[in-house]
Amino acid sequence: MKRKYLYILMMAGGISLNSCEDFLDQNNSTNLNQESFFDSDKAVEAATAPLYNYVWANFNDKFYYGMGDGRANNITAQWSSYIYPYTNMNETSLSDGLDGAWGSLYSVIAQSNNTINNIRNFSASTVSETAKQQGVAEARFMRATAYWYLGSLWGAAIIYENTSDLVNNYVVPASRRSDVFEFAVRDLEYAAKYLPKTASATGRLTQASAYGMLSRIYLSMAGVTSEGSYDGNNLATDFNRGTRNSYYLNLAAKAAQKVVTNSTYSLMPNYGDLFTIENNNCQEVLFQLQWLKGSTDAIGWGANQAITAFFGWSTMVADGTNWGGATCCSWDLFQEYDPQDEVRKHHSIASYGAHYPDLYKKGGGYTYGVTESASTNGANIKKYVVGTNEDNGVSYKQSSGINTHMLRLAEVYLNLAEAVLGNNASTSDATALYYYNEVRKRAGMPTKSSITYDDIRYERRIELAFEGQYWYDLIRRSYYKQQEVINYLNNQNRNAGYSYSSEVGEYEISESYVAPGKGVAIATAKSLTLPVSDVDQNKNHYLKSNTAGELETVAYAFGEKEVVTEDLYK
Repeated sequence: MKRKYLYILMMAGGISLNSCEDFLDQNNSTNLNQESFFDSDKAVEAATAPLYNYVWANFNDKFYYGMGDGRANNITAQWSSYIYPYTNMNETSLSDGLDGAWGSLYSVIAQSNNTINNIRNFSASTVSETAKQQGVAEARFMRATAYWYLGSLWGAAIIYENTSDLVNNYVVPASRRSDVFEFAVRDLEYAAKYLPKTASATGRLTQASAYGMLSRIYLSMAGVTSEGSYDGNNLATDFNRGTRNSYYLNLAAKAAQKVVTNSTYSLMPNYGDLFTIENNNCQEVLFQLQWLKGSTDAIGWGANQAITAFFGWSTMVADGTNWGGATCCSWDLFQEYDPQDEVRKHHSIASYGAHYPDLYKKGGGYTYGVTESASTNGANIKKYVVGTNEDNGVSYKQSSGINTHMLRLAEVYLNLAEAVLGNNASTSDATALYYYNEVRKRAGMPTKSSITYDDIRYERRIELAFEGQYWYDLIRRSYYKQQEVINYLNNQNRNAGYSYSSEVGEYEISESYVAPGKGVAIATAKSLTLPVSDVDQNKNHYLKSNTAGELETVAYAFGEKEVVTEDLYK
């Protein structure tokens, strides 16, 4: 289980990134005299700042989209080893990205644990109880989010609250997915109670952030449990039963309602404005990773936004190194766009003839396929591609300065619609329709008077394309309609190349393509979870998957709940 990760060294005078250390060897070095370090509310606030960037770095730069979009076949990248094994569903424990993603998520957990314990144990009497509760709530939100990713991707995770407990005994089994999600729910319910209603500083979490994330994770819990509140015994065992636990569906709706009715967040009027540096931490954002602005020479590695370098297809649209020339919107996603869905398509993918005044400003803007030749592998990805330093005065090589969307209001609207739809084939519920249609109206799409699961699936895929979410939507569906999801995965035209034909004036799939594409494996139930990296398997035999792709797990021993769920929704 021991592994490498970016260790955060937080000093009283600032924050610096130290060299890689073992992620379990975390003797917190906040100060030589820890007991006096947290001597003010501001000191506590400073201690949680690195949880918004450094610890997420290895997850963000590749796995965020490599798994969230690549595995779901929103992305095709036939020469990118951190994407194509997941798109092709033929990854192994040695695949590029597994080690970094697993380690990054545990870095979030380890540093969150350290932060929680240090705030509780080393805060002077001059620190207010409110500041301590809010600092702990921030760290617990981060820990919960990391555990939700781990449980969703690997189907299990090692749960721990004190990093030091595992230093000398790290060969321990993981806990089952339902326990991992329950642990995350408890963290988030604490955060919902103690985070402030308004952000203490730009980009900081709020109470609505916690309720928004709860609306997502309650939907996951609805799939992995049978009925009622989770008690460790009501695990769903029939993955094709076709229905979800109504208790958690109702909670998901209530959590989403808390956000849409009791907060000041609102949809940005223009979809494209969400994906600009100027609109980092805009009115729609409930949680973003906060990347520092500046060159990596100035800010160091680990707090820089690197996604742009992996999506940027040319030095005319992104500074310096660009690896996105052959990283494209998949043929399956490209075809799914409704012809009327031009607004979201334009701001998500760069297809032939699309003009972007924010790119290559000195040349009067950039017209894809005209200013330069278009990719022969498909339409390139526009989201997170924000231009060069000449265009915006902020971006540098592998450090573009745009934040990473982790949770925004549009998703919460769709969570609400999905929760209200529940186990019904369709719904005309006024609340569900209102919020579902608000997302569509912003995109210039016609409203609907009745919606189905597939209507919501389309909205989620298109609205959040390349924001690392679609795979988790499919996984959530597989908890109760597994075979449907497996069939869907096997009919997505994976690894298909396509290009623009000037003769017919549209994109066409490669003549040499035969579905499934080269190297694509047939999806099975085993494809719904990932193997743990070989590095970690060799250090903890409990992390070796069985022939069904499952980890050996144990039940987690929960204590009494700190927050009564029902009290949050009175």
